[in-house]
Amino acid sequence: MTITRKRLLIGAAALAASAALALSGCSGSSGSTKSASGSNSTVTLFNGSVGNFTENFNPWLTTGAELQPTQGVIYETLFYYNMARSQDPVPLLGTKYAWNSDGTQLTITVRTGAKWSDGSALTAGDVAWTLNHYESTASLNTLGQTWTTKQDGDDVVLTFPSTSFTLEPQILGNIAIVPEKIWSKIPDVLKTTNTKPVGSGAYELDTFTPQSYTLKKNPNYWGTGDDAPKIETVRFISLANADAATSALESGQVDWMGSYLPTLKDIVKKHPNVAYVNTADSTTSIVTCSNADLGCTGPQTDVAVRQAIYDAMDRTQLNAQALNGFGEPGSPTLLVPAVNKKWVADQANEMLPEGADAAKAKSTLEADGWTLNSKGFYEKGGTELDLTINVVSGWTDYDTVCTLLKGQLQKAGINLTVNQVAQNAWSNSETTGKFQLSLNSVNPGASASPYYIYNNYLNTAATAKVGSPSSTNTSRFSDPAVDAALKTLASTNPSDDAALLKEYGTIQDTVVKQLPIIPIYVNQALTEFNTSHATGWPSADNLYAFPEPWKAWDAGIVLKAIRPAK
Repeated sequence: MTITRKRLLIGAAALAASAALALSGCSGSSGSTKSASGSNSTVTLFNGSVGNFTENFNPWLTTGAELQPTQGVIYETLFYYNMARSQDPVPLLGTKYAWNSDGTQLTITVRTGAKWSDGSALTAGDVAWTLNHYESTASLNTLGQTWTTKQDGDDVVLTFPSTSFTLEPQILGNIAIVPEKIWSKIPDVLKTTNTKPVGSGAYELDTFTPQSYTLKKNPNYWGTGDDAPKIETVRFISLANADAATSALESGQVDWMGSYLPTLKDIVKKHPNVAYVNTADSTTSIVTCSNADLGCTGPQTDVAVRQAIYDAMDRTQLNAQALNGFGEPGSPTLLVPAVNKKWVADQANEMLPEGADAAKAKSTLEADGWTLNSKGFYEKGGTELDLTINVVSGWTDYDTVCTLLKGQLQKAGINLTVNQVAQNAWSNSETTGKFQLSLNSVNPGASASPYYIYNNYLNTAATAKVGSPSSTNTSRFSDPAVDAALKTLASTNPSDDAALLKEYGTIQDTVVKQLPIIPIYVNQALTEFNTSHATGWPSADNLYAFPEPWKAWDAGIVLKAIRPAK
C-alpha cells in the first residue's frame, strides 16, 4: 500500500546558526536520555522531516502526508517482508498462511490474543474487514485486482478469480490492519487525519507538537520477549539543514537518522559511538506530469521533450557534484541494476547514459517541430520551451542536481526554472498533479520484485486526473499494453522466470520510449546511528530490517529490536 517517498540527503553547506536554532527544540529535558535503564529510555529519530510536522496518522494514505511511524510502528501488517536480505516473511498479526495449488485461494491465520492499543481485542473480523475494504475501494486498491474475503474462525480466506501468487507481499506485508469499529464509521478513509490513532503496533502516540512528537510503548502490545519493545519513548524531530543533522548526530541528540553526510567517514573516526550502514535501493528521478489526457499541461507532456531531457543530462557531473560520487549507475527501465539485472529484458536498456548528448537532444526536438529562438531556447507555435521543476528546499543534494540541470538543459535549448518549496507543498503538488517536473525517487514496493515498481508507478489503476490525489502513479502515466502486462504478471507463477521476463520486457519497451519518469542515478542510502543510548541497530552484517528511519514497516521492526545501552 505504501510507497515511502520521504527521504533526505543533505549536504554540508548550511549555516551553523541555523543548526543551533534547529536543535534548540530537541535539547531540553525531554531529549535523549543518557540513562542506560530501560525504565526511562528514549531514542530520538530524524527521518528527513524539515519544517513543522502536520499531525496525520492515517494508515491508509500513500501520499507521504502521513507521518512516518504510522506504518509499522503504530499500525502493523500481517507479516513483515524484509527487502534488505533474503528471508521468509516474519509473522506479525498473522501467524501462518497458505496458498492452494493453483494460487487462487490464500488462507491467513490471525494471531489470537492480540489487542488494539485501547485494550480491545483484535480479531479475524478486523482483518477481514480491512482486506475487504481495501479490495472494494477503488482509491485504495492500487493492485487493481479483485478477490472475495471470508472469515472462518481465526482464519481469513481470500479467493481470487485467477492465479494470484504475485499479490502475496502486497496483501500480507503492505496493508495496515485497522480496527473495524473505528474505520467502518468513516465514509472516506482517505479524508481523515486520524489524530488519535488506535493501532496494534509496539508504540502508540503520546504527545504531539508541530516541532516534535513522541510515542510510548503500547501496554497492550502482543509481543513478548524479543518481540517486545525495550525502549520506553521514541521521539521524532525536524531539523533544518546539514549542520543541524551533523551536530545532532555527533552530540547524541539524535540516535537514528538517514542522511547523506559528505563528512560521515570523518565523523565516525572522531566519534566511536557513531556508526552507519549503506543500502541503495532507489533511483533518483525526474517525475513528469506526462499525461495531457488526464489534465497535465506544459511542454513535458510532449514525449520528445522528455527524451531531450533524458539525453541532455550529464549524469557523471550530477553524481560527482551532488553526491560526491556515491551514486551508482541506474537503468532507463527504472530498475536498480545491482538488484534486478536479471529482469532487464533487453540488455541495451540495462544502464543509463552517463555523459550528456546535447546534439541528440536538439535533434530530437527539431524532428518534433521545435525551432531555436534568438535567446537560444527552442519554441513551437510561439511558445518557448520553458519548464519548472519542484524540489524540496533543504534537500541539498537534490537542490544541487536541479541547479546543475538548469545549466545542462540550457545547452540543449531548454529553459529550466528551479522551484524550491517546502516538503508538504512539494508532496501535495506531485500528488495532485499540479506540477510539470518534480525531483523524487523511484522506490521498491512490497518486495524487491520489479512488479511492484511497475505496478505502483505505471498502472492506470494507481493514478487519477489532475486535481485528484494519485496514490503512487503521480506522472499520470497510462498505457494499455503496460496495464495488460501488469494484469498478466499478477497471475503469473513467480517461479516462471521466462513468463515474467516477457511481460517485464513489454513494460520496459514502453517506459524507455515514453519516459514518464526520467531516471538520473541510483542513490546511496546512508543510515547513521549514535549508539550512546541504544544498541542493536541494523548493520551490514545483520540487516534484519531495511535500516532507513523513514522506511514504512521496517521502522517498527528496528524499534522492537533495539535496547537501552548499558
